[in-house]
Amino acid sequence: MTIKIVLLDATKLRDFVKQIFTNAGCSQTESELVARLLVESNLAGHDSHGVIRVPRYVQMMRDQLIFADQKVELLVDAPALALVDGKYGFGQTVALQATEIGIRKCRQTGLSAVALRNAGHIGRVADWAELAAAEGFVSVHFVNGAGSVMVAPFGSYERRFSTAPYCVGVPVPDAPPLILDFATSVVAEGKVLVASQGGKQLRPDALIGPDGKPSNDPHLLYGEYDETSLRDPRVGDGAIRAFGEHKGSGLAMMCEILGGALTGNGCTKPGRRFTNGMFSFYVDPVRVDPDELFPKEVSRYVAFVKQAKPSEPRGHTLVPGDPEVLSKEKRLRDGIPLPENTWQSIVETAVSVGIEEAPAAKATQT
Repeated sequence: MTIKIVLLDATKLRDFVKQIFTNAGCSQTESELVARLLVESNLAGHDSHGVIRVPRYVQMMRDQLIFADQKVELLVDAPALALVDGKYGFGQTVALQATEIGIRKCRQTGLSAVALRNAGHIGRVADWAELAAAEGFVSVHFVNGAGSVMVAPFGSYERRFSTAPYCVGVPVPDAPPLILDFATSVVAEGKVLVASQGGKQLRPDALIGPDGKPSNDPHLLYGEYDETSLRDPRVGDGAIRAFGEHKGSGLAMMCEILGGALTGNGCTKPGRRFTNGMFSFYVDPVRVDPDELFPKEVSRYVAFVKQAKPSEPRGHTLVPGDPEVLSKEKRLRDGIPLPENTWQSIVETAVSVGIEEAPAAKATQT
């Protein structure tokens, strides 16, 4: 079956998404933040964390699972440590506040750690590593999704983990930062969502069924669905596989322990509301590098790695962050591609909050 793709101008799409969240009850400031970060995810090539999330976020607001314009509560406030309660706010809003706390403490002490609990979906974790890198800081982030039981540990077909993202950010002088950001599952749930709506197909072994066989059929995660219906990952009888066999499965468990148990968010278990927990370290390289080796050595090593001969003709040796930079250049030029039924579900969400369908669609198509 041929899937029709709609190309969308990034600026117009951001303005449209901002209007959706404003109509849904968010402030102009929060709507702008959420829309910008969702569209940035699409520009970076991570459609799983982009505007495909709009219908789900609006429905979570209606179900009172997330709340607009929350200000985090600081439960522990030590010189180099903070425990922050997101109070079920939009993840983009409360994770931003938590990251700003970590950056402020790191600037004062050279090293800080922030534990965030009870956040809505925080989006692409790279956003927070990029924010720290812009201040010159190294950061490490461990994330879990309590209530989001979707991933089978190595050697099993039963769900026990969330997709449990892990992220590291490193500033690079006069160049984009190194950003390593990945789910500890073979694919993030959002990529299964994209595939279920006619987007890029999953690799053949991304999922596993109750028969123990690998698969790429999104129905294993969502059960039965039609083209534009909201997907519910709780109802399928299969699971996403942990990446990297025992190594990825072990890292996923550590993300659950640090992002879930240590933050007070709670490790993943069935039957509870979804919340993200994130445990983050921030390091100021200047404080541990009096000889100023770090920036020069990072630049040297990045160049050394990128000079490695590619294994395929006309290929490129990339470092973390390169694919996102290349994707953004292309999509700013050519438009953001979305499967037509994904776009239609966003338009339907817009109509449901009082935005007329025809002008909305016309305003954002290239």
